[in-house]
Amino acid sequence: MTPEELREIVAAGETLAVEFKGEAKQPLSDADLVEAVVCLSNRRGDQPGWLLVGVEDDGRVTGARPRHEGSTDPARLQALVANRTRPSVGVDADVVVVDGRQIVAIRVPPSGLPVGTADGRYVRRTIDGRGRPACVPFHFHEMQARQADRGLLDYSSFVVAEAKWDDLDPLEFERFRRAIREGQGRGDASLVDLPDAELAKALGAVEANHEVRAVRVLGLLLFGREGALRERIPTHEIAFQELDGTEVRVNDFFRWPLLRAMDEIMTRFRARYRERELMMGLLRVAVPDYPEPAFREGLANAMIHRDYARLGAIHVQWHRDRIEISNPGGLPDGVTLENILVTPPKPRSALLADAFKRAGLVERTARGIDTIFLQQLRNGRPAPSYERSNATDVVLALPGGEANLDFVRLVVEENRAGRLPGLDELLLLNRLWLERSETTQGAARLIQKPESTARTVLQGLVEAGLVEARGERKGRTYHLSAATYRRLGEQAAYVRQRGFEPLQQEQMVVQYIEAHGAITRAQVADLCRINPRQAGRLLQRMVRTGKLVMHGTRRHARYDRRS
Repeated sequence: MTPEELREIVAAGETLAVEFKGEAKQPLSDADLVEAVVCLSNRRGDQPGWLLVGVEDDGRVTGARPRHEGSTDPARLQALVANRTRPSVGVDADVVVVDGRQIVAIRVPPSGLPVGTADGRYVRRTIDGRGRPACVPFHFHEMQARQADRGLLDYSSFVVAEAKWDDLDPLEFERFRRAIREGQGRGDASLVDLPDAELAKALGAVEANHEVRAVRVLGLLLFGREGALRERIPTHEIAFQELDGTEVRVNDFFRWPLLRAMDEIMTRFRARYRERELMMGLLRVAVPDYPEPAFREGLANAMIHRDYARLGAIHVQWHRDRIEISNPGGLPDGVTLENILVTPPKPRSALLADAFKRAGLVERTARGIDTIFLQQLRNGRPAPSYERSNATDVVLALPGGEANLDFVRLVVEENRAGRLPGLDELLLLNRLWLERSETTQGAARLIQKPESTARTVLQGLVEAGLVEARGERKGRTYHLSAATYRRLGEQAAYVRQRGFEPLQQEQMVVQYIEAHGAITRAQVADLCRINPRQAGRLLQRMVRTGKLVMHGTRRHARYDRRS
């Protein structure tokens, strides 16, 4: 690490990946140093962390004191950490001189397994109640949850102590078979005719050879009697709440097996949602408040991905303008809000996810999130949102309110014409309808794919006559075409979005100069409602044609008329 790089890290302050250890008041003991390494190693994320010895909590560089026989040997520090951690952590240590003071910079890789000190101390890096990074005890159930997040442990495969075959309800096995029969071919039909014990064995819900020897967590979650679930898996709970502002109209909690709870919640969903009717000639199109496939996938995902090692309930909250589905357990490692649409599926409980697929309750492709987004957008709704999710909970919001029936009509017409819009196309059309314009860079962020892919999708929409491009290269923006605005009943919006033609822009610039004497690039951008790059090209063109004279250079340039 160079002094400049270290200064940048110090300037950014402590984070989950950076910890300062000052020695101005007292030296840092070897035990405290090793514990700090363990803390950083047990944090979430896949990027290395930094332990900086000789930097105070407030960012002051006070310098590290010499260690071990009056000097600081990076090799000895690395050996110290490796010898006093279990499993051994391989760190890189370096001594960096900043402002005449020595700083010990220790690069700590994240560990795939829980790491402790040689004497059994386990701590992890997290955000405390004051919003600051801190090291806290790393409990066993948290280790299990972390392993599950990383795909290294499946909690649903654990054997439940003292659970017996009699704790499973035959009615729930029949409910599972009925789900397969009603799944329109999505489920595994080979399971329908199996006896209960063979069905449980095929799903991995029990340990069995000739007879059932043990019941796993999966077995109780799918087929357990209510009393057994309360006693054996006290963390399992599902809430259905109907909220009107701050008033709670319905507040029911269930400790039922998952399929029974799902049937109950889907029944309540169907009793509450409404449909509007859109007539297109002789074709009747039903536009629901909330698409049932999107809600079902969101609910199933919450059941599959929740952390059953943690206390807390799955919450289904019905608000006036949205439905929120939340579950304990944050996004799995490697999944973020910036890649949630494109990252490979990473179920926290692989056995449970497989059981839901074989029952036909979720997509066999494991891309149920695509269904959630597609259904919302096709029915003229804003895109679903996961923005309220955090490190401990995943929150899915399905916006409701009035549907955009004209947008639904547009999608149906494109389908009937054989141009079935995919998720990328619908995301971009919806964004252009709501925000009026978008750049290639913004489109790439929206569909969470490279700019080259976004450019291809946008070009396809242009060729289909749905979208128009304006500008060149990096200054190019996209907006809905005149034909699309006409189909959406917003003819005037096209004129407003299209803006002024080049000749009109030049006339506006000339009139501004006649009134105020001169103009800048920023003033042109504001006047003509274009971006600064486009404003610069407009002014350069007027200079080349002799209509304006430039005074000054670059950002400080001003333009006026030739005398």
